[in-house]
Amino acid sequence: MIKKNLNKILTCFSVLILLNLFSCKVGEDYEREEQNLPEAYRQDSKIEATIATINWWELFKDPILVELINTALKENKNIKIAAARLQESQIFFDISKADFYPSVNYYGGASSGINSQTSEFSNNVVAGVNISYTVDLWQRIKSLNEASKQEYLATEYAYRSVTISIISAIASAYISLRDLDNRLIISEKTAKNFEDNYDVMKARHGGGFINEVDLSQSKIQLIEAKTTIETLLRSRVQIENGISVLLGSVPIEIPRGLPLQEQISLPEVPSGIPSELISRRPDVLESERKLEAQTIRIGAAEALQYPSLTISLDLGASLLNPVTLFTDLGAQLFGPLYNGGKIKKGIELEKVRTERLLNNYQLSYLTALKEVEDAMIAQSTYSREHDLRTEQMELATKAAHLAWVRYDGGLTSYLEVLTLQSSQFSAELKASAALQQELQSIINLYIALGGGWKIIEEQNN
Repeated sequence: MIKKNLNKILTCFSVLILLNLFSCKVGEDYEREEQNLPEAYRQDSKIEATIATINWWELFKDPILVELINTALKENKNIKIAAARLQESQIFFDISKADFYPSVNYYGGASSGINSQTSEFSNNVVAGVNISYTVDLWQRIKSLNEASKQEYLATEYAYRSVTISIISAIASAYISLRDLDNRLIISEKTAKNFEDNYDVMKARHGGGFINEVDLSQSKIQLIEAKTTIETLLRSRVQIENGISVLLGSVPIEIPRGLPLQEQISLPEVPSGIPSELISRRPDVLESERKLEAQTIRIGAAEALQYPSLTISLDLGASLLNPVTLFTDLGAQLFGPLYNGGKIKKGIELEKVRTERLLNNYQLSYLTALKEVEDAMIAQSTYSREHDLRTEQMELATKAAHLAWVRYDGGLTSYLEVLTLQSSQFSAELKASAALQQELQSIINLYIALGGGWKIIEEQNN
């Protein structure tokens, strides 16, 4: 009896292996679409693939910035949310693998009754194991598992995108903070100079050497500088509060490292092909993995048109005397005859979804190329603008000094002094802003090229 049961089990598994070996795949495999990208960027900048793998923020040589980013990578709530989503996706992928294996369940039961012919009372207790397996005749299970895998990979790239965006946000906010610090220094120095000027003008007015108009103009100039200080102080605290949230912290005072002028600009980047770099961006990879998963789901939907085969094996025993063993091997074939067009519409739905994701994938490429081009032109023009603003600041400082000397010697009106001192103040603020924008454009260029993968891969490992 036992030998017979073993033979049945072996026969069953042999049939399963043969059926899986000769299963047919329904649907087409995913093939990456060639993107119509230019051979080179419009801007004359040299870029290589390594730009996407380095920890670019360390090139600023600011230990505080590096420390802030490292803290954010550990504590930022958005990164933790993205990591949780990644874990969820991993679990869903693991769950999908279970369909490759047989389902094994136990059962048991007891019954009693009277034989209608002999009028004898009898009891029966049965226990057993049921093994059920759906043969993947059309590789539908395999397709769904592969789709789940691609969706997991898409979630991983989404996690990378979130991480890179947080790194970018920290770096940008920190550079803005150092710019505000610099502009506060400029404004406080200017306000002190304007206050000294006002004291001189007040003394001259008291002596009858100047009129009320000149004194009022001097006071207006001083108030303007003090108002600028209040605006900058407010903005600085708000930036610090924003950085605190990125660090996963309550609002705190953010430590400072190098001043804005000592932040080292990143080197010019060497040459490469746009498609090689853009295709490595996490957002582009995410959209591609979603497209691949959806393409695979078309085949899984088409497989529903064909019959499915389930093989079931029962191994059990009657436990009361005399103990008897039993086996039951069966197979069930199910196939659709009529379902109101449900399967056909399901296939159509999957194809429409695929078309949508294809357009989304193509859009991600175009958007990435646009962002790179924008960042490159911004980096080159802001660099030149900063040089011009620096020259403008130096000329304005010299002109303001000469105007005061001329006014002190009675050679010009106080209006000329006011105009040139205000121009100097404005030029100094604009020079600081231009430096901040130049550094920001470099950050944007690295982000547009998908920079920052090295640290993310280290985290994943």
